[in-house]
Amino acid sequence: MSSLPEAPEKRAAVKSMFDRIAPRYDTLNRMLTLGLDQHWRRKSLDAAGVKAGDVVLDIACGTGDLSEQCAARGARVIGTDFAREMLRGASRRGIAADFVQGDAERLPIPDSSIDVVTCGFALRNFGSLDTAFSEIGRVLRPGGRISLLDVDRPGSRLVAAVHSFHFDRIVPFVGGLMSDRQAYRYLPESTVYLPEANEMRAMLEKHGLVEVEQRRFLFGTAQLWLGRKGDA
Repeated sequence: MSSLPEAPEKRAAVKSMFDRIAPRYDTLNRMLTLGLDQHWRRKSLDAAGVKAGDVVLDIACGTGDLSEQCAARGARVIGTDFAREMLRGASRRGIAADFVQGDAERLPIPDSSIDVVTCGFALRNFGSLDTAFSEIGRVLRPGGRISLLDVDRPGSRLVAAVHSFHFDRIVPFVGGLMSDRQAYRYLPESTVYLPEANEMRAMLEKHGLVEVEQRRFLFGTAQLWLGRKGDA
């Protein structure tokens, strides 16, 4: 796999990559973010108001970090991911959730059946964000919410320089030593797949989301997209 595959090869290449890195994915996430990935997940669920009784769809759930936090709040959780090894990792954790292999661009979920759609650090891995957002709009009930979390690049030149040293050099080096060098080179580079804020907002609104809002964490190193499906 080249470091940045193009469609239509991207879907298969990314699936294969996540199957390979699944065994050490959680360990490396905690190490490389100093635990901030879990903190940001909690903040994303707080912002979306995930609560007991909600039906939550966790897209690209990986090994189940967001699914676990949603279940702990009393939500009924469905986790989907197209990487079978990631789902096996999630199942081994004993999370109170239903895990289903599925593609974010062809969700195996009925129309208007979900209260909250969550996604943690996976938007840049989709073959077509526009198609994934169309599916999110389809499965959400009127008034349903989104909480879509991913990395970002800081605007400040000083912060960007420090962040780039860690994200573009340390992450591939450590990831290469402990897991898969090619995969951990892809992960920082894949931020180029994410649209600018105005384009991202327009894409979400196009598929029926309203009150769309971007929040940024830690000087812009991570971003969260919130919104709800319109009532019409």
